[in-house]
Amino acid sequence: MVAIKVVRSIKKYREAARIEVDVLQLLGKNDRNGSRCVQIRNWFDYRNHICIVFEMLGPSLYDFLRKNNYRAFPVDLVRELGRQLLECVAFMHDMRLIHTDLKPENILFVSSEYIKVPEYKFTSWPPKDGTGYKRLPKSSAIKVIDFGSTAYEHQEHNYIVSTRHYRAPEVILGLGWSYPCDIWSVGCILVELCSGEALFQTHENLEHLAMMERVLGPMPQHMLKRADRHAEKYVRRGRLDWPEGATSRESIKAVLKLHRLQNIVMQHVDHSAGDLIDLLQGLLKFDPSSRLTAPKALRHPFFTRDHYRRF
Repeated sequence: MVAIKVVRSIKKYREAARIEVDVLQLLGKNDRNGSRCVQIRNWFDYRNHICIVFEMLGPSLYDFLRKNNYRAFPVDLVRELGRQLLECVAFMHDMRLIHTDLKPENILFVSSEYIKVPEYKFTSWPPKDGTGYKRLPKSSAIKVIDFGSTAYEHQEHNYIVSTRHYRAPEVILGLGWSYPCDIWSVGCILVELCSGEALFQTHENLEHLAMMERVLGPMPQHMLKRADRHAEKYVRRGRLDWPEGATSRESIKAVLKLHRLQNIVMQHVDHSAGDLIDLLQGLLKFDPSSRLTAPKALRHPFFTRDHYRRF
C-alpha cells in the first residue's frame, strides 16, 4: 500500500511539486531510516499531473484532534510529539532547509491504530451522548509531510509564507524570515495540541497581531518600526493600531476573549505546566533572533527532566 499525491496540472502547482520532489530526495538521502520526514518512493508525470508516491502513513494530528471532538492531548503525549517535531525541524535546518508550512495537517501519525479510554469528567456515567471516551494513538511516532513550500536558506525570503494560524509576526510585518519562522509554528502547534484548539483563530493581519499581544504581551518597538509599507498601516505612534484600527466590534471581542499564554496552558495541563510554559515562551518570542533554535529547544527541561509519567 502506498499513498499518491496527485498535483493538478497548473504551472505554479507543478513548480511546487518539482521543489517537493527535489527536497524529498535530498531528505531521503540524509535520513536513511526515514524516521523524521515522509519517505518518497517514486514520482511520475501523468497527463501533465505530477504524481508523487509515498509510504502509507496514518491520520494527521489535525484529523486525530477533530475525531476526538477537539479534546486536548495528554501532556506526556504532547512531549513525545514535540520532541519528534523539533528533531525533524533541527534535521531540516541543519540541511539549510526551512519547511515554512508546519501545521497539524502536515504532521502524520505513522500508524492509524488507537485505543479508546474513558473520560471521567461527566456527572453521570455512561454519558448519554456517547462522548465519554477519547482516543489515544497506540504509537506516538509521527512524520512531517508536504515539502512543496520548503525554502532553501540562500533564497530571498520576503514573500508571505505559512498557513495563517501558524504564521510568525516577522512574516506579517514584512521583515523577512528565516529558520525561526518554523520555530514559531512549532510553538503554535504545541499550544493547540495541549488545548485542543488553534491558538490564533483569525483571518486578518491586524487582528492576528493584536491576538499575539493579548497572549504574549507587547511586541518589541524595533519590529513595529521596521514594518514594511504593506504592514505599516497596522502601526501608529510606535505601537499596534489596536483597538482603534479594528475592522469590527466582533474583531475586538475575539481578541479580548483570549487568555495569557500561562493561563491557556494551566487550564489544560495537570503536571509539567511550568516547564511547558517556559518552553513555549522561548518558541513564541516575538523577535526571531531571540527565539529558541530547534537543538536548544530539545535540551529544554520540558524534554530532559525526568517526568513522573511517560506516554
